[in-house]
Amino acid sequence: MRHLINFKNWAPQEIKSMINEGIKIKKEPLKYELALKQKTLAMIFQKTSTRTRVSFETAMTQLGGHAIYMDWMTTQFKLADIADEVKYLSRNVDCIMARLKKNADLTRMASASRVPVINGCDDRYHPCQAIADLMTVKEHKGPLNGLKLVYVGVHNNVCNSLIEACTMIGMRITAVTPIIHKPAEDKDLLHKAEKTGLYHATLNVGEAVKDADAVYTDTWVDMELFFDPRFKQEKQERIEKMMPYQLNRDLLGESNAIIMHDMPIHRGYEIAADMIDHPNSVIFDQAENRMHSEKAILLQLLE
Repeated sequence: MRHLINFKNWAPQEIKSMINEGIKIKKEPLKYELALKQKTLAMIFQKTSTRTRVSFETAMTQLGGHAIYMDWMTTQFKLADIADEVKYLSRNVDCIMARLKKNADLTRMASASRVPVINGCDDRYHPCQAIADLMTVKEHKGPLNGLKLVYVGVHNNVCNSLIEACTMIGMRITAVTPIIHKPAEDKDLLHKAEKTGLYHATLNVGEAVKDADAVYTDTWVDMELFFDPRFKQEKQERIEKMMPYQLNRDLLGESNAIIMHDMPIHRGYEIAADMIDHPNSVIFDQAENRMHSEKAILLQLLE
């Protein structure tokens, strides 16, 4: 039985296979309409979501299966031991997708489960997002080997999964990350990426984007904290430190790089409003591809 918590126990060819399968499914969705007939996916949400819920629920429906939405606060997960609840839940469903605040809780969930567990986002990794991202890059830029993706922003869960996936499949990735989100620190992951020669870190954002095939950004402040008054001071400090790294016309100039953002977007912060609908922006293709790539992930784990 396989889980998708991060890419540590996955082979490069398996990652490429999910990317390629996502593209195939997107082109011919009707071929897969009964692929997961009578299968059930439990979707557990401790963190809020738009894309993860919509994409996984739609994916299961279009594959002929069923998805159960479970809000953490309206289940007994908030009261009981995670392992006990998962031991019960996994006797009823064929797969579990969990979007949790802590990677440690997700790991405990996977250890207790009888069925595959998919990481729908935690504080360290976001593998489903990375598969959709690389599917989008391939659609717009062609074969991924040798392409260069530049991630500009706070070093977070998304950044980790992009570094891990890119360096495994032969893509170059440069991280321009003046701030590291502490829960996302993974020194082993970075050490392994550095050994490939495909990962580079710099604070010279102008130089980094010059030869980029894709430029990617993400929110500077966690979605749960953006409007939290207790985080007001740190939010302001982050904004002041990160504004020189905003994706805007001054930075990207005549670049032919595709512009990426995993959403939700804070317009005027990590990305200027006019770059969201720029001709090079693939942000909404990228968001749509969550559904197609998640079909590929579900098929990989369940077929």
